[in-house]
Amino acid sequence: MKKKIKIMNVEWNKNEELLLRVEEGTSISAMKPMGQMLVDSDHLSFIYVVDMQDDYTYISIPEGTWPELKKALDQHADVYISDQKERLLLTEFHEELSYLIENIKGNSNYGERMVEKVEALFL
Repeated sequence: MKKKIKIMNVEWNKNEELLLRVEEGTSISAMKPMGQMLVDSDHLSFIYVVDMQDDYTYISIPEGTWPELKKALDQHADVYISDQKERLLLTEFHEELSYLIENIKGNSNYGERMVEKVEALFL
């Protein structure tokens, strides 16, 4: 299984950029954004894929953060991951998330709960 890093909280900075804070003790310095997102229906999470030391790492963005993701989409705000020391722009974030939302809409392959939660917030 690939390494999974969970987003613990989110905040907006003074430049109106969304910062997704990773677990304490996690460094993002070796990460490179892949511009690709997946879905973890079992854990109601969106997954952003990064490359770290020639291996994929999954950044898990749980349901509790989705209202801020929706706001970032609506405002076309840049989205970063942050470890308190550094931040990393998540390239293609809006395009990938929008694609997933559209694909999940009415699609039971993602599971009833995932479809229900996504439709209720993003559509």
